[in-house]
Amino acid sequence: MISKILRKALIIMFLCALSNTNAQEYKAGKFGKGLFYLEGEDKSWTMKIGLRFQTLLINDWDATNGISNSESSMLIRRSRLKFDGYAFSPKLVYKLELGLSNRDQSGASQYTSGSPRYIMDAVVKWNFSGDFVLWFGQTKLPGNRERVISSGDLQMVDRSLLNSRFNIDRDIGIQLRHKTKLSSKFLMKEIFSISQGEGRNVTIGNEGGYQFTGRVELFPFGNFSSKGDYKGSDLQFEKNPKLSFAFGYDLNMDAVRTRSNQGSYMNTDKGLYSTDISTVFIDAMYKYKGFSLMAEYANRNADDAFAKNSDGSLTGDIVQVGNGLNLQSGYLLSKTLEVSARYTNISLDKDITGKGAENQYTLGVSKYIVGHKLKVQTDVSYTDIGFNENNLMYRLQLDIHF
Repeated sequence: MISKILRKALIIMFLCALSNTNAQEYKAGKFGKGLFYLEGEDKSWTMKIGLRFQTLLINDWDATNGISNSESSMLIRRSRLKFDGYAFSPKLVYKLELGLSNRDQSGASQYTSGSPRYIMDAVVKWNFSGDFVLWFGQTKLPGNRERVISSGDLQMVDRSLLNSRFNIDRDIGIQLRHKTKLSSKFLMKEIFSISQGEGRNVTIGNEGGYQFTGRVELFPFGNFSSKGDYKGSDLQFEKNPKLSFAFGYDLNMDAVRTRSNQGSYMNTDKGLYSTDISTVFIDAMYKYKGFSLMAEYANRNADDAFAKNSDGSLTGDIVQVGNGLNLQSGYLLSKTLEVSARYTNISLDKDITGKGAENQYTLGVSKYIVGHKLKVQTDVSYTDIGFNENNLMYRLQLDIHF
């Protein structure tokens, strides 16, 4: 029922955008710059409408004792409808992003009122004074760099294992952002966030405590071109070396999920189990003349990682505490062809989780037809898990943005 209502609403929105030309100005942008651009007659508001999707092919093999047991699948990995612009003043901008693919909407539960999770981002950003900007709504938290990079701007087919194990993703709350010039070139950006701590599209309220996130980013050689510190490849071919080094800390008080605001809920015989979960992020991005290097480290701890019933017995739910390291590099052989490599190590606390270390090695090739807006990417990954289980994976993906 909800999906039918959403489809009808989107159709009506597009028809209104096309028919209301007397009250609004319509401009068609370049490829990758949006499907529609609308502007109020009095210029008191704007709206850009965009669409993108990724078609993905995956082949997996068990490589523990030779190459065997092949499994393959094809899917629409992501499909997004995006709206952004300003309302009333250019100092008050907004972003709305809807997820249309099954993977985008997955995660329906009693905590989302049993509804698909359509809304990815719904946030307003108010530049209320100088270099201070206040964000309010649902959007990505200032966690690890790789997570904040848009899935459409990735250097490889998808993000690393570090991201899948340690990211703090999206939540609803308030973020305060500021930037400071320490010298003519040296730039510092500071972000502080208070959020609900439950993840995106949760409708039942705050089950645990609140989540506090802080991040500081240092740019000793000045800002990157075209926001390149949050794009996977050096498509701008930086003429001078550019470096961003960042430190982040996240504290989710009375968290009720196994991975801070992500993972499964920890149920007990008396309701949800809660414990304070902290996560540290250290990362860096370097770019120069087509070469890029990204490094990330993550560490998660919990006051008490074992979920317990009222009598002290263990429920079986465990906070996923441990460390992650990701090193990734790429080099553009031309303006449109890039080779890349990645090494990822996941070392969860074996005494708590019972899981052995994971090591993944990935080689990738990307063909940028229109930058990140139209590209074909492929990679192959070899993963060993506790030196007892090995896996080989091949992926091929087409990414297109309108």
